[in-house]
Amino acid sequence: MNVSALLLALTAVGILILLAVVFRVSARSAFIVWTLTLFFVPVWIGVNLGFFWAAVTGITLLAVVTGWRSVSLAPADALVAAFALLALILFGLRMVPLSSAVIAVLEWVLPYVWGRLVLARLPTAFVTRIIAAVATAAAVIAILEFASGTNVFLLLPAMGASFEEWGRLQPRGGFIRVEGAFGHSIALGAALAMSSAFVLATRWTLTAKLLSLAVISAATVVTFSRLGLLTLVLTVALSVVTLPGLTRRTRGAVIAVGAIAALVVVPFVGGVFLEAGDEASGSADYRSSLWMLLSQVQIIGSAGDWAGLTVGGTYLGQYADSIDNALLVIALRFGWIPVLLVIAVLVMVAVSVVRPGRANPASIAVTAQLPSLFAVALITQYGMYLWFLVGLAIAWPRRSPDGHAVEPVAVAQDVDGVRDDLEHHHARGIGQQRTVHPEHGHQHVRQGHGARGHEQRRGDLEPDAGPVHHEHPERVEHGLQGDHEPERQDDVRRDLELAVRDDAEQPRTDREDHGRGGDDHRPEQP
Repeated sequence: MNVSALLLALTAVGILILLAVVFRVSARSAFIVWTLTLFFVPVWIGVNLGFFWAAVTGITLLAVVTGWRSVSLAPADALVAAFALLALILFGLRMVPLSSAVIAVLEWVLPYVWGRLVLARLPTAFVTRIIAAVATAAAVIAILEFASGTNVFLLLPAMGASFEEWGRLQPRGGFIRVEGAFGHSIALGAALAMSSAFVLATRWTLTAKLLSLAVISAATVVTFSRLGLLTLVLTVALSVVTLPGLTRRTRGAVIAVGAIAALVVVPFVGGVFLEAGDEASGSADYRSSLWMLLSQVQIIGSAGDWAGLTVGGTYLGQYADSIDNALLVIALRFGWIPVLLVIAVLVMVAVSVVRPGRANPASIAVTAQLPSLFAVALITQYGMYLWFLVGLAIAWPRRSPDGHAVEPVAVAQDVDGVRDDLEHHHARGIGQQRTVHPEHGHQHVRQGHGARGHEQRRGDLEPDAGPVHHEHPERVEHGLQGDHEPERQDDVRRDLELAVRDDAEQPRTDREDHGRGGDDHRPEQP
């Protein structure tokens, strides 16, 4: 090993150790770094250690190791664990190649585990806001890419062999399709579509939400991906219909703006696809003919070498290099039983969306992607993002019909979170809080700084107060400052109840709550 290689290795080790320390101390920093890596570092950036480790895979593994927490297991966890175990066993029996086993464990199962763990240390509001903000920034860069005709991510060094596959631009109808750091326009379009659910779920103002959705929609349009556009519409529609907490004003504004935008977008996109001609129609015909490969799927294990076969007059070798069907790829690589396990997990997530009050941005994003799984493989970061959101959807706090969390969240150990609480302590004004005990019929009124003051969390005893009744659920109502018009009272009340529910889902700690608030708990302005 020469001196330059040794220095490079030592530098990499130093950075790894530094990141491990930062990730362990600050869960917020870990999630921000992971999200930035997902959206802005291509898969050909990484390091060779036995095999090529993409940067996003390494960061995900580091985040899981440093942020490991015990979480309540769900039925979906057993299915994912069974799938991972089968993949490893089949590799050990030489029934699947090493590449398939590595992809299944590191690019699918590992991001799922990270999605299951992240809410054990972070509030859902923070995760939602970071995904929405980073996705919006990625959309802005995509629009600049379309305007300039230059993809700056292709200027990064080609550290992995995957650059040969993903480092190429794609034309359609006289335009170059934008792909950002995702290496493919479909992958970028699908990722932005999934992120739109998180934009609607943030505590941003209505104007900020609409602007972010407009940027994400524009970036998705210039991917010229039919799947990206379809899943964007599905994601926004599902969010408007099922996402808890959206006000009528927000729902109405999104529908109105979307209808107006469609009047402009549909003719433009239709013209591009018409200009594309055979190129666009040929890709659709190719996807429909992929079902011919079903005859090669085994009960368990890889389909083997079918590249030289001809079935029903169709030469299967033409599909050997690319199969744009995620579920079919899993079936061909591992067999019917493993793919049925994956389908069962996806169905569990989709079912939660249609159950009243149980939808969340992650489950909505995954459900809206189900059509795309029959028309695109889990390529580049898209597959990792999807599996992360599956885990996040399973981990999202379950709620009772009245909106209270019924599944406890693990203890938070985020130093930055504590610091943010203290910084926002004096920034929320003087508020009044009334705690109502429904069955006792009495109430306690407290004055304090911020929306919650210096009140300890439920379950703690206050030295200066009388006994607190714990056997009955509490409903917390924040005193309203000022008057509101009668027609806006319902929206105001719903926003405030949503803020209280958000507070209930925060990771509980054994420390006093010093005016916990900040942006995570700011209700949307009616």
